[in-house]
Amino acid sequence: MTGLPDHSPFSSPVNGDGPRIGVVLSHGFTGSPHGLRAWAQSLADAGFAVRMPLLPGHGTSWQDLAHTRWSQWHGALDDAYLDLDSRCDHVFVAGLSMGGALALRIAATRPVAGVIVVNPGLVIDDPRAPLAGILKLVLKSTPAIANDILKPGMDEGAYPRTPVAAAHELNKMFKDTIRLLPRVTAPVRVFRSSVDHVVSDTSVAALRRGLTNAPLTLTTLENSYHVATLDNDAEEIFRGSTEFIRAVVAGTAAAQVQEGTVHE
Repeated sequence: MTGLPDHSPFSSPVNGDGPRIGVVLSHGFTGSPHGLRAWAQSLADAGFAVRMPLLPGHGTSWQDLAHTRWSQWHGALDDAYLDLDSRCDHVFVAGLSMGGALALRIAATRPVAGVIVVNPGLVIDDPRAPLAGILKLVLKSTPAIANDILKPGMDEGAYPRTPVAAAHELNKMFKDTIRLLPRVTAPVRVFRSSVDHVVSDTSVAALRRGLTNAPLTLTTLENSYHVATLDNDAEEIFRGSTEFIRAVVAGTAAAQVQEGTVHE
């Protein structure tokens, strides 16, 4: 991949033909919209209105991220959801890694049509995670695990360092999101890399346990690492996302017709 990473937000207009469908996308921790831009564009090309904000503290420097709170990240995505909800008939939420957790949070607190997550994070396996609240007082940052991509020449444009204070916020957000998972009732589509050096299967296990009231469909990506939206299986994610959205909307319409017939 050539050129500098594009950290700017992504937005596409609402399509006036047929049911108005919106998709809110969230990038991951220390990343930016750059890593999901091709995914966002594919959804826009399919006729969906897309909103992908740059989360607070991201796309600038890791020092900026150190001064943000997880509630700010959630708030930015929630604002994007509310914007589309005021314009669309159906709104889906989607995200990569931490963005997957944020998407699930929106699904637990808003009436979304469906959820699409790629290698969603819900658990930090690092044994230092529970101590981050103390470590942040003496250790400002640690080396980042970035560019976990199998495809050569790709760069997600993430920070080279991980601020410990922000990792503490991430850990708190993950724990609170797990608590909310039983509130999710919309269908959930998961794309999971068979090899992921950033998010372990512990997160997927937590997702399965928590989604007690929502159907989950999982697709394994055999030729990608963590940042699968920039990897060899990206097209499978893009195609599968569009198919999932259209199937859910079609199913909702069919259910409404059937319900209307019953009540006549």
